[in-house]
Amino acid sequence: MKSNANLLILNVGQLITCASDGKPKRGAAMRDVGLIENGGVAVIDGNIAAFGKSADVEDSFCSDHTLDAQGKVVAPGFVDPHTHIVFAGDRLDEFELKIEGADYLEILEKGGGIISTVEKTRNASLDELVDTAVARLDKMLACGTTTAEIKTGYGLNTETELKMLEVIAKLDLVHPIDIVPTLLAAHAFPPEFREDRNAYVDLICGEILPKAWDWYVNSHFRAKKTPFYADVFCEKNAFDLQQTKTVLETAKALWFGLKAHCDEFTNLGASRLSIEHGATSIDHLDAISDEEIDMLAASDTVGVITPTVNFNLGSAQFADARRLIDSGCAVALSTDYNPGSAPCPSQPTVMAIACRYQKLQPAEAFNAATINAAFAIGQGQRTGSIEEGKRADMVIFETDDYRQIAYEFGGNLTGKIIKRGEVRNLKL
Repeated sequence: MKSNANLLILNVGQLITCASDGKPKRGAAMRDVGLIENGGVAVIDGNIAAFGKSADVEDSFCSDHTLDAQGKVVAPGFVDPHTHIVFAGDRLDEFELKIEGADYLEILEKGGGIISTVEKTRNASLDELVDTAVARLDKMLACGTTTAEIKTGYGLNTETELKMLEVIAKLDLVHPIDIVPTLLAAHAFPPEFREDRNAYVDLICGEILPKAWDWYVNSHFRAKKTPFYADVFCEKNAFDLQQTKTVLETAKALWFGLKAHCDEFTNLGASRLSIEHGATSIDHLDAISDEEIDMLAASDTVGVITPTVNFNLGSAQFADARRLIDSGCAVALSTDYNPGSAPCPSQPTVMAIACRYQKLQPAEAFNAATINAAFAIGQGQRTGSIEEGKRADMVIFETDDYRQIAYEFGGNLTGKIIKRGEVRNLKL
């Protein structure tokens, strides 16, 4: 007797499962996307009930809602593990300055960059921030992203950092994309603390982190067991290694999960420090040392690569993702969607850049943008692959070969999006 499903997806030319046996993929496993030809998926109550050959799924399940994939690719929805999409204003003037040769860190030191966005975000209302972030999430969803992390970090004071957390919570309630929140009060030093940077570290550790944790305990994120992370930007002209250590240790004592921006421009030892403190992910890694690569490979920490930043800055130097994967590190990809260094909503674009400049195979890029990205934000048991019991978050792509998703760039091969078992037709 057949079981009743809410949705059947049949006649899938290539079913890309990215199945991983409960852990992020490493090494040779990165080249295995779990491809099933002529596949099918059964969905019950928003979760994946079964997957396999189309005929086998059809023999075992019946449904009033059957979707014929017509031989196209069906894959997990993308997971974006590093974004900064809650902000006000833009940085178009700085875009022109960078084209003329201005350096990112020089702009930051002169009060531009992050600081210019901070001023606008402090002055924006909660509703204004929600409305603009919803529009950005719509773009991400239309490109196939179904789960994303969102950071604060454009407040740099207690009031605005908490306001940004409220915006992130509202986004999770009103938008189809599932959100994971991260507190990034340690993103830059605000103008009022320019002459006493350690005093701002004291504010983060003594007030912002504790109040943010209290907010989380009373939020719906805690109720649905979504993790809450604290992040810190360790870099020249940002937080030094000792300040980074202070923030990480304080956050860990408060039960935050840990993340860190590491080695984006210069190696200050942040990767080692963060791995030693059990960070869930370390992100950027352009200047990571050979010794730290070995440490990362031996750890449970995921290395998140953001090639959009290098591309946007016009740089020919990228994080050595090829070396990271070959060394056994768990590697994920992210857009780093933000107003300054990476105004990009598209994980397929990230994959295209990573394949060309960082020499990832399409399969490696796919796993890095799905299952490994999910583990980079503590969601690997819930999403990022097509496996029984996980959320039914999938994309039907307008192609019969998954490799074309990284091969073709400048367009959008995303067709239908299935979010928690609901079929959505989105094109921007």
